[in-house]
Amino acid sequence: MEPVDHGTRERLLDAAGEVFADRGYEQATIREICRRAGANIAAVSYHFGDKKALYIEVIAYAHRCADEYDPAREAAGAADPAERLRVFVRTFMQRIGHKGRPAWHARLMAREMASPGAALDQVVRSGVRPKFEALQAILRTLNPSLSDREVERCACSIVGQCLIYHHARPVLTRLFPTLKLDAREIERISEHITRFSLAAVARAHPRGGARP
Repeated sequence: MEPVDHGTRERLLDAAGEVFADRGYEQATIREICRRAGANIAAVSYHFGDKKALYIEVIAYAHRCADEYDPAREAAGAADPAERLRVFVRTFMQRIGHKGRPAWHARLMAREMASPGAALDQVVRSGVRPKFEALQAILRTLNPSLSDREVERCACSIVGQCLIYHHARPVLTRLFPTLKLDAREIERISEHITRFSLAAVARAHPRGGARP
């Protein structure tokens, strides 16, 4: 049995991420993953158990790497609800625009989104849901009259405004060839999304009511 070696574990995660992203779960092999990681085949069993457990951990690992920019954590320290929303949006956009992570992270998550399974369930449960609930809490403070369903809709709208710059980036760069998600542009986009959302939340339908 291979001795405890955290370096081997990290190499396996990176190598598996590349292979899963390139070939998908079904076509990926433990042999190729171990070859890329410079580890023997028994290392996967030792560190993760089996291929499925390795895949789930790779998805979770990719998501954890993005938590350098955690919107919920950063927003928690802001002074008032409007500023908390501003910090949440800015951090979310910084997360989207961050270029320091390996390319396989985005490719692998795109595969998992297209064919979701237990790995995505785990990421949503431990990573996405807490952030979404933090955003909902900000919105309830901004407009206490909102129903739970209206809070959900407002939160989805805010997240959607951010995610278009990730999921639709190939389209956006063709529509707007000069678009560049550098620090200055991220700040401008974040401020626009925040102001747009603050105005919408303030005018959103109150609990049980409807506007003409």
